[in-house]
Amino acid sequence: MTSLSALERYFTDTLQLTRRPVAVALCDTPPPGVPRLSGSQPSGCSFWRLAADGQVFFTEPRDHYNCPIGSYTHNIPLPEPRAHELGDTLNLMSEIGYIRMTEVPDIPRLPRTPAATVYSPLSVAPVQPDIVVLCGKPGKLMRLHEAATHAARPSQLLLGRPTCMALPASLSGGIASSLGCVGNRVYTGISDDELYVMVAGKDLEAIADALQTITTANATLSAYHLERRDRLTTA
Repeated sequence: MTSLSALERYFTDTLQLTRRPVAVALCDTPPPGVPRLSGSQPSGCSFWRLAADGQVFFTEPRDHYNCPIGSYTHNIPLPEPRAHELGDTLNLMSEIGYIRMTEVPDIPRLPRTPAATVYSPLSVAPVQPDIVVLCGKPGKLMRLHEAATHAARPSQLLLGRPTCMALPASLSGGIASSLGCVGNRVYTGISDDELYVMVAGKDLEAIADALQTITTANATLSAYHLERRDRLTTA
């Protein structure tokens, strides 16, 4: 089995990732020796930013309460005094034309509430990840779609908002990609030319193996198409 450290180096170098790959583990109990999140954050995707910066920590359900949409996708019920915040946020988004309320039931959600969610850079994950979050440029991350197909792993349709729904979407296996929503871009600071691919932890190594073939194939096809472009283009 390839080490998580080697997988982080491989994905980072091959895909020229713009941030460190983030491992996300959904646990029934906090892993021994892993500290709980320090302080508070405004969104669930803010935890990805902290982990990409090198932090290792776990969250409890209450750490997600500040983000009603993220709490919804993570199947975390808000406490009674704050339960209205989900409806308030959805109503605002509907009123300004950002979403239609009929879309909400189709948003992927975790199948159950995680008692503890562990976030870390992939290479130092204290437990095996259920999901790995990769961030980079479209021209490189497209190869993950090709690698998932080559490895006979499912590839979800390209997802939009909310970005965090790509986490539960990826759990069925293979990959799920997200263009990134405005909230995610504000909270994480990713640029307009970056997007995400979430890889199911159980398929990480198989997709990495397939990526080697796809990377070589892309190099060959790049030369092929360049030759055809130069040969077949006329003034």
